[in-house]
Amino acid sequence: MPIQTDIGYTTPDAIYVRGRNLSTEILGKFDFVDMLWFVTFGRQPELREKNMVNLLLVTAADHGLTPSAITTRLTWLGAPESLQGAVAAGLLGAGNNFLGTVQNVSEILVREAAPLAADADDAAVRARAAEMVRDFRARRQTIPGIGHPIHVDGDPRVPTLMAVSRDNGYFGKHWRLALAVTDVLREDHGRHLPLNAAGANGAVLADMGLDPLLGRGLALIGRAAGLVAHVVEERTAPTGQQIWDLVLRQDARNTLPLRKA
Repeated sequence: MPIQTDIGYTTPDAIYVRGRNLSTEILGKFDFVDMLWFVTFGRQPELREKNMVNLLLVTAADHGLTPSAITTRLTWLGAPESLQGAVAAGLLGAGNNFLGTVQNVSEILVREAAPLAADADDAAVRARAAEMVRDFRARRQTIPGIGHPIHVDGDPRVPTLMAVSRDNGYFGKHWRLALAVTDVLREDHGRHLPLNAAGANGAVLADMGLDPLLGRGLALIGRAAGLVAHVVEERTAPTGQQIWDLVLRQDARNTLPLRKA
């Protein structure tokens, strides 16, 4: 039996992706989000889907000197011949604490919102959020997607993410549950932990009805662009060596011999 994939194949004369000729039916007609959706689902996205995917990709692209960007710059410092190695090193840290959080949030919201009707009233949504918070607290587990070490009074990205979701018809019970959780924590437990961008994007994925795995996938795709930019900047305005020098200075201070009194 031949080994094949439904995504695409090549002949001596042409390349086909999802049954369409890449050269004559796709190139010059699809943009990147069109192609991303087409290779994944075999169709082009609706306009509102495209708007949301662009939003998710742009949100993930860069947040400054994050762990992924630092890892990429330090890898480039050691292997400046390997752009792919530096970018890959940064992406390998996309786990449950960074970038991958979108998938975790989406999985939780899909599970926890399952008992709610699509048109559930505010009281039902809040009651479900209160039950969710109790369950997590009983298991001594943190709820991903809330709070931020820098944006302690509220993630500035969330209002825009919410507005675009509303404009495109993807503000449903998952978004409402995520926001209700923050209300319950503040009003019932005295914890001010606003929704962060990962929480908002997880709600977007859930309300779009997409596989939560795509949350991590889109975060990786978006962040790859940012990491390439960090490597480009590292060539002319390096910070990798500065970071390494800082560590060396700290090590030197920690290992200096003690002076006798």
